[in-house]
Amino acid sequence: MGLDHFPDRSNWHVPDASMKGPFAPNNIETAFEDLEVIGTLPEDLNGMYVRNGPSPAHAPHGKYHWFDGDGMLHAVRFQGGRATYRNRFVETDGLKAERAAGKALWPGLKERMPEGALPDDAMKNVSNTDVTYHNGKLYSMWYRGGAVYTVDPFTLNTLGKLEHDPRLVGLQISAHSRVDESTGEFMFFAYGNRPPYMHYGVIGADGAVTTFQDVPLPGPRLPHDCAVTPHYTILHDFPLINNPSALAAGRYSLEFHQDWPTRYAVIPRHGGKVQWFEFEPRYMLHVANAWEEVNAKGETEIVMIGTPYAMPRDYDGNLDVRRLLFTIGTQGTDYELYQWRMNLATGETREGVVDDILNSEFPMINTAWQGLKNRYTYNVLMGRPRTLEQPQFAGLVKYDLSNGSAVAYHPGEGFWFSEAPFAPRDGATEEDDGYVVGFVWNGLANRSEVWVTDARDIIQGPVARVIMKQRVPHGFHSCWVREAQLQAAAVA
Repeated sequence: MGLDHFPDRSNWHVPDASMKGPFAPNNIETAFEDLEVIGTLPEDLNGMYVRNGPSPAHAPHGKYHWFDGDGMLHAVRFQGGRATYRNRFVETDGLKAERAAGKALWPGLKERMPEGALPDDAMKNVSNTDVTYHNGKLYSMWYRGGAVYTVDPFTLNTLGKLEHDPRLVGLQISAHSRVDESTGEFMFFAYGNRPPYMHYGVIGADGAVTTFQDVPLPGPRLPHDCAVTPHYTILHDFPLINNPSALAAGRYSLEFHQDWPTRYAVIPRHGGKVQWFEFEPRYMLHVANAWEEVNAKGETEIVMIGTPYAMPRDYDGNLDVRRLLFTIGTQGTDYELYQWRMNLATGETREGVVDDILNSEFPMINTAWQGLKNRYTYNVLMGRPRTLEQPQFAGLVKYDLSNGSAVAYHPGEGFWFSEAPFAPRDGATEEDDGYVVGFVWNGLANRSEVWVTDARDIIQGPVARVIMKQRVPHGFHSCWVREAQLQAAAVA
């Protein structure tokens, strides 16, 4: 049985495709036991898959962008060959205010902001982008940066904001922060349109802020992700920015400066001097992993793997900036798997393509290898966009970084995947001994499912398909919470 807190949506007049079909909002908060399974759920798969995503609670008063919807967490828990489902809205301050008013109060990404207001101030923190687990709680985060909302992992009820330390109050914390499972630390960065333009911090396993410092930038930037190793954190400064004049007028207008380098800041994990490294100009959303290597001379190098946008060229081989901006601005999908190397002793850099054949994004790894040299990444295979602002997540890719090989699984037309985190098998000791788990929209049967795929043999497709009793709107990022972590939180 479901509970819908929000008004009837049958009279919403929203022509945008991002509000229809599997993109359409589903505001019913519910819980289901003993979900139907096609195939057999492995009994050694125990834990919880959680995914965040947008579902607008009220009709937008202007143009709608997929990124505008209110955050909703969807959790599927696996125990002994059975699966249950629960979903809840992230109870942000903005959602509470709009519920009280009975209508949308904030402009969306496509709208002009109020006169004199920066978009950071005028837009609602919808907390719809990423979710991670730390200190016995789920953290829900927003891609534009803002307050992190803490959520009970069992009920999905919102507990409050991560503002127990005064330094966190009003801070625009990025959606893509990192948890080190070996230490229990939460590494984060924050950015915005006012100086100082970036901060870096660490929250310990006990929830206390242990590190907090400014990171110098020449102006407001658009970083998205970060990376961590056992001793360092890597932050990003790309040559993609908002046009300053447009920003001052309350609008977004992207610029890419091909004469500016991509810069990566390497910071000691617990604070200290920032060491900058420069690379060819690119833009990247998501990092797969980073690690430390000691070369033959005894020098430490930082290696980072990610999925930047492919750099389009014109007939003369020059960068086609207009095409790049169009791809980024319309959620186009054209990515490469790429590597950067940074020598901490000499300042030397190296970079290059790992794979420019398969178009993949949303890289996930076995999180026990976070910050360590990993062999495998599990990415979403990106399809050809049918319409603007509707990227199709068409399948799965497994990369073997030890030999540069990859295998891909695509079930054919009519299926739309989600980011699929790695879930270790009970008692696993090998990096790829487990499963990848993720929502799939089955357009042929007009329903949402969760597919469980053997991580060692993804080309065989799912070993089990869990049938959802209600539609799960397309969404963004996810995490896997191990059963041991849930058990520890239950007795805390």
